[in-house]
Amino acid sequence: MSEFGLYFELGIDHILDVNGYDHILFVIALCTIYLLQDWKRVLILVTAFTIGHSITLALATLRLVNFDSDLIEFLIPVTIFLTAFSNLLKKERSIQSSKIQTNYLLALFFGLIHGLGFSNFLRSILGQEKSIASPLLAFNIGLEVGQIIIVAVFLIISFILVDIFGVKKRDWRMVISSATAGIALMLIVETNFLN
Repeated sequence: MSEFGLYFELGIDHILDVNGYDHILFVIALCTIYLLQDWKRVLILVTAFTIGHSITLALATLRLVNFDSDLIEFLIPVTIFLTAFSNLLKKERSIQSSKIQTNYLLALFFGLIHGLGFSNFLRSILGQEKSIASPLLAFNIGLEVGQIIIVAVFLIISFILVDIFGVKKRDWRMVISSATAGIALMLIVETNFLN
């Protein structure tokens, strides 16, 4: 396998790893307010997250940014909770009418925090590489593809439940957002930052 392929696969594995389900939860929280017909908006949202994630991942890997890893591990579930909680407060009309939504900005900003969460591991792997540009690009492309897989599965499930079985969109949003917020609260309590 080529170096590019290796880091691409690492990016996909990073986002799809069930043991690191915090990223999966965050992506679900981001796209809970959307349905399958909103796929373009969701793609922008996921890409905004990847851009934020990529920026801090690169900065931390190059050791241009230093941070307290316990604080980052605390902030990641906080971002999940805030995103899910904001979904609970959104009115249906505001979701449909707004072209640039606060979710885009949240995804970008929170992506910055999530990027720091994986940088120590990636830094240890990239420590042997002469140039990190290609591996970092491959990793981030893999990350984007992994997120698109999560979003596709989630939107298909929402299509089946909302569009075919008639679950109300508001009920779907409330249940998923509440469950995500609850899991995020448990993750927050379990962090080393609070213990």
